[in-house]
Amino acid sequence: MMDLDFGFPMWNLFGLMASGMGTVASIAIYVWVALCFYIIANKTNTPNAWLAWIPIGNVILACQIAGKPWWWVFLFLIPIANFVFAIIVMWKICEARNKPGWLGILMIVPIANLIVPGILAFSD
Repeated sequence: MMDLDFGFPMWNLFGLMASGMGTVASIAIYVWVALCFYIIANKTNTPNAWLAWIPIGNVILACQIAGKPWWWVFLFLIPIANFVFAIIVMWKICEARNKPGWLGILMIVPIANLIVPGILAFSD
């Protein structure tokens, strides 16, 4: 049997490919959620919709859409409590789009957190 030797273990190549796919998937998810929040901000007539594309700015934008004060951004830095505040903000965003507030709770469900922003952004 022929043993192929590339000068490095094949596991290194596998690890490189896996990390590359993870990076591409992460960027795609970020772009999707940012696009959805950009459209939601435009549909709710929230100023500075471009904040959806900036990492901390998107939290500020979410608070603006939800009608919460800007200092709520700091509440997102508190471990465990940030889940509660994120649900409250998403509940208010759902209500701002005239959707049932319980859709905001679905943001803690892994696959649903990719579907809910699309529903809020692309429905009438």
